Amino acid sequence: MGSARGGDRVSEIDLVLRSTRVVTPRGTRPATVTVRDGKIAAVLPHDAPAPAGVRVEDFGDDALLPGLVDTHVHVNDPGRTEWEGFWTATRAAAAGGITTLVDMPLNSLPPTTTEAGLHTKREVARTKAHIDVGFWGGAVPGNVKDLRPLHDAGVFGFKCFLSPSGVEEFPQLDQEQLAAALGEIAGFGGLLIVHAEDPDHLAAAPQPHGPKYADFLASRPRASENDAIAGLIALARRLDARVHILHLSSSDALPLIAAARAEGVRITVETCPHFLTLTAEEIPDGATEFKCCPPIREAANQDALWRGLADGTIDCVVSDHSPSTAELKTPDFGDAWGGISSLQLGLPAIWTAARERGHTLQDVARWMAAAPAALVGLHDKGAIEPGRDADFAVLDPEATFTVDPAGLQHRNKITAYAGRTLHGVVRSTWLRGRRINDGGTLSEPSGELLDRRP
Repeated sequence: MGSARGGDRVSEIDLVLRSTRVVTPRGTRPATVTVRDGKIAAVLPHDAPAPAGVRVEDFGDDALLPGLVDTHVHVNDPGRTEWEGFWTATRAAAAGGITTLVDMPLNSLPPTTTEAGLHTKREVARTKAHIDVGFWGGAVPGNVKDLRPLHDAGVFGFKCFLSPSGVEEFPQLDQEQLAAALGEIAGFGGLLIVHAEDPDHLAAAPQPHGPKYADFLASRPRASENDAIAGLIALARRLDARVHILHLSSSDALPLIAAARAEGVRITVETCPHFLTLTAEEIPDGATEFKCCPPIREAANQDALWRGLADGTIDCVVSDHSPSTAELKTPDFGDAWGGISSLQLGLPAIWTAARERGHTLQDVARWMAAAPAALVGLHDKGAIEPGRDADFAVLDPEATFTVDPAGLQHRNKITAYAGRTLHGVVRSTWLRGRRINDGGTLSEPSGELLDRRP
């Protein structure tokens, strides 16, 4: 039997979870999941007996999914905590079945563009995190010297903009600066994640003003995304660098991305719930809760994004939760802050659309848990299989609810999903074997701060 510890492993199990629908990488099936010291110990047949005296949670027909991993969240803390903050953002995430998020380096003050800025952000987050939290660094003009120290300090990669970011403390990179930053990052095996809109196209387009969504859409043409992505592919090919396209909106870029990947360019891509569930045709004039950059495009474009997701050209679906105060969401699409709040609603929004298109919960778990975890190298996250963290979302896939902004955990109760009826109610959320969300009742913070692992 080996050592006493090895021969007595069954007695070490401290939690047993059961469901008729456990969503694993190898399919959805009735199963019993055992947990030991915050890790998944085994995935067993549904009728496997539980060790004597061990707590058993039977979820019946509710689906047991891996806790979601959201690698694109603007928490804005410190500095703009009237927009959001680690306390409210991580509560919203937990309520929505998300157990890990990676915070974007901008909209906080200071931005995460130096090791000192990272230290400041980590100290602020440490006591407020209801879920596990990691951090992106930022690549901005003049901080090439800071990239390696940030990498060594544990950021998961570096974000840059190719066009104005919307905040003056996080400027965009020109082509020369982009090449310098990407060359440095490639030299130590890092990852550059890119807001890819070409500034020349944006400058040449009609500038948005007033309440008409059509005018705003015309100001962010697809060509801006397409050409920026083509240029990034060429640079990544030349430098043998690893790059990731953020919040893909233009489906026209999908053939470029697929061809680049086929020839060995190391490129991945994400899209967001709002691009997959909302369409330009339905956005009322003055409804700037729908404003984001790049923009929500037409229904035909959305259909093509879904095809790209289905065939694997698009790797993952993440929120790009970018909140602001109500005062910044003026009815003028030229002046209003661009960002959509959806952190708590991403899972039901995507499931509602996915089920209508013939996709499964296994697909959703791959897009929203496994693939984002793989993107940042969080090999303990993203799937229900032995050795992973015991992070789970319990979802009633058939139940529906109507989105009431007042019921959201976001600091500012503004969302493009207000009034929509969605499928999928998150019944509970579990972090390392501990229930942190029980029907909307949230526990005290127990999240950990995560570092990139070598």
